[in-house]
Amino acid sequence: MSVKLKVGDPAPEFCELAVGGEYGAGREVSLADFRGSPLVLYFYPKDDTPGCTTQACGLRDAWDELRERAQIFGVSADPVGSHEKFISKYQLPFPLLSDPGREMMIAYGVWVKKSMFGKKYMGIERSTFVIDRDGRIAAIFRKVKPGEHVKQLRAVLLEPGSATPATPEKDLPS
Repeated sequence: MSVKLKVGDPAPEFCELAVGGEYGAGREVSLADFRGSPLVLYFYPKDDTPGCTTQACGLRDAWDELRERAQIFGVSADPVGSHEKFISKYQLPFPLLSDPGREMMIAYGVWVKKSMFGKKYMGIERSTFVIDRDGRIAAIFRKVKPGEHVKQLRAVLLEPGSATPATPEKDLPS
């Protein structure tokens, strides 16, 4: 059974290896490291695939605008070496978290049953969680369309007069 987190819930704890950005070749990070600062966790299926590249490059291109508003991490099950190649190939300025055991994905409810061409399998649902300064979920985007991801984040992170993410009444549409 998959976890169904809601806006206002405490964000699940995690401790994973971050590579890229200010974390260079790698350093473990946990949710507690970001108390007092908004955090964006975007879960994606696989490094260097078309949709994931579109999503990552969109964030890269909006980096100057978004980086002052929140810490941003991409999360996938890919190993560190794959993340390093992906970061280098596309000049990604933000770090990626490696979750090969899928513990973080399960905790956030994004490791789900999927179906393609009638075949059922387990996989990562492309989802984003915006976590507020107090460690609570401020916004959730499920089944994110890669080309629309930055627009969704802008709507939450760059709300005029807001230094923290807006807190919508319910999950935002994907």
